[in-house]
Amino acid sequence: MRIISLHVDGLKKAAEQGLFEWLNEEQVDVVCIQNTLDREYKLPDSVLYPEGYNGYFFEGETDDYSGVAIYTRELPKAIMTGLGFPACDFQGRYIQADFENVSIGSILFPKEDAFHSLEDKLAFQQEFLSHLKKTRRKRRDFIFCGNFEAAHKTIDVADWRQQQDQSGFLLEERAFLDQAFGPVGFVDAFREANFGENQFTYWPNEEARRRNTEGFRFDYQICTPDLRQYVVESKILKNQVFSSHAPVLVEYEFDDE
Repeated sequence: MRIISLHVDGLKKAAEQGLFEWLNEEQVDVVCIQNTLDREYKLPDSVLYPEGYNGYFFEGETDDYSGVAIYTRELPKAIMTGLGFPACDFQGRYIQADFENVSIGSILFPKEDAFHSLEDKLAFQQEFLSHLKKTRRKRRDFIFCGNFEAAHKTIDVADWRQQQDQSGFLLEERAFLDQAFGPVGFVDAFREANFGENQFTYWPNEEARRRNTEGFRFDYQICTPDLRQYVVESKILKNQVFSSHAPVLVEYEFDDE
């Protein structure tokens, strides 16, 4: 199963740049999209019903803000939206597709900006951490894909010494990832198959992207520990430009049942 996570700067805009044609070329099975920006009823049929995919959407209460989507080749058994707390559900920040033995979610964390404080972001992290703990008690596996708006290790940031007081690499923000990948037991799927340096998914501008400088690895696929053995490939497709973030591809080679 080939899964891509991609933060777009508007789903319709990404589609106009050839997103779905490219996904078919890459033979992607599940696509987790964040920051759709557009209302579902405003999207053209080419985005709602792209060839080869079933599309599902979750939007917030504010126009032109946030929103997530998930596209699947195989029909899921169920679709779930929201996580049960206002900062997520009112802003359209989570959607999940359930398959036979695995659930795959697309999540968009808030960033520190004019709309959200650092305290808002940290509170969201804690709410999601509580959700991760609940999933560990369930008898199924999970993969959560999305823009977490935080880099974990020094290897995940360019010039990390200069970034320690910047949003996205603060100790308070990284503590959430320490917990998720530590006591809670989730796995950074990308790092199971890719240990390289300079593996960034977000750059502040196009020049930084072209030179691969000033980058952060904000975009993740995290999975329950039983799935780590099935990760066979992971890469960041930084030369494929649909937004300020690069697509993150992870391939899982599940046993046939």
